Amino acid sequence: MIFRRSSVPGRRFGNGISDGQPMERISAYSRQPRALIRGLTQSWPSCSRWIQPAFARTSMRLAPCAARTQRARSNYTKLENEPTDHAIGRSRGGLTTKVHALTDALVRPVSLLLTSGQAGDNPALEPLLDAYRIQENTKRGFTLLADKAYSHPSTRARLRKRRIKNAIPERIDQKQHRKDKGQQGGRPPRFDRDLYKKRNTVERGFSRFKQWRGIATRYDKYALTYQGGVLLAAIILHHKPI
Repeated sequence: MIFRRSSVPGRRFGNGISDGQPMERISAYSRQPRALIRGLTQSWPSCSRWIQPAFARTSMRLAPCAARTQRARSNYTKLENEPTDHAIGRSRGGLTTKVHALTDALVRPVSLLLTSGQAGDNPALEPLLDAYRIQENTKRGFTLLADKAYSHPSTRARLRKRRIKNAIPERIDQKQHRKDKGQQGGRPPRFDRDLYKKRNTVERGFSRFKQWRGIATRYDKYALTYQGGVLLAAIILHHKPI
């Protein structure tokens, strides 16, 4: 409680001293012992020209808690083939989705796969090849052109088992590891540099995908919804070869 200045003998109003006018009420709830107020008023001389500002102890009432808002229950339903993570993962760019694709020499997508953004490229190769074999329903040979992300020895072994020719460059650390083993390191894998120059078809294929804003930037919650848009774009691109 704040005591005001007064040029005349103060008159008591409630729990404070004022200059003859009632003091304005405040929102805080104040409690003071009457004995303390009586002692203060009796000790002051009646000829005082001014009153020293002072502060008394006050107690604040706590505001009532706001009532909890009623929320509707979640209407989320788990779809049959929907992945648990909705093909959304956290990578350097934040929450992202990765599209794995195989393209032919005419820059047409022939096989697609969705994974979360932090998933590696190498584990998705075999599912892509299996999907391509099923939809083509043929055993004709082809040559796989891939970058250094697919140069692991286990990947090369699986490609040899499938009898799939490939042109995949060897990483520097793999070259050094093979040289350190000497004769036990074996021969370097076969690599056709001129044929590898045609690998730009897959990069151009992804550039064609990015013409659709809904494909380049995902806005769909469910992976099946986003996959439907990707497949629709792939069908359009497949019938419009470069």
